[in-house]
Amino acid sequence: MIYRSYGLKRLVDIVGAGLGLLIVSPLLLLTLAAVYLEDRHNPIFVQERVGRDGRPYRMLKVRSMTPDTPDRPSTDAESLTITRTGSVVRRTNIDELPQLLNVLSGDMSLVGPRPALPSQTELLRLRELNGASRLRPGLTGLAQIGAYDGMNAAEKARLDGSYAERVGFFTDVRIVLGTLPYLVRRPPTY
Repeated sequence: MIYRSYGLKRLVDIVGAGLGLLIVSPLLLLTLAAVYLEDRHNPIFVQERVGRDGRPYRMLKVRSMTPDTPDRPSTDAESLTITRTGSVVRRTNIDELPQLLNVLSGDMSLVGPRPALPSQTELLRLRELNGASRLRPGLTGLAQIGAYDGMNAAEKARLDGSYAERVGFFTDVRIVLGTLPYLVRRPPTY
């Protein structure tokens, strides 16, 4: 493990998220304006997620669905109403960019298990058993580069637990580099 403490991982998160926000802020601002202009509603979607040690927090995303859409996991996205702008936002993964603010605030990390909804009880139970629940949720993680989406709770939790056993700088770099191809590919479920 290269991170001698979680303080060093946190420092990497702050520097990485800060630099990331500087780089993507023009794109993010243009995207927020486009989402707002489409239907004149708040372009930021706030959703309760389960964070480190089971504590709830408010995760930020660019809104890609109609304002009256109920909370559901992304695996149910086919049954939801996605706006015209939202379809581009989701296909290009721009909807995830506001989570850099969650990283800066300490609710999330750049790398860790993807944040679960409170309703994903089986995934949360399995993460508690394998130690992954002690980590901050991440913008990306081992499960995301393993299959991206559509894997069952047991497989996600297994990969999250595997990451929890070997958290380290070089592990995080490999996961971030492994995530890059997914940024230019259409997500499989929407």
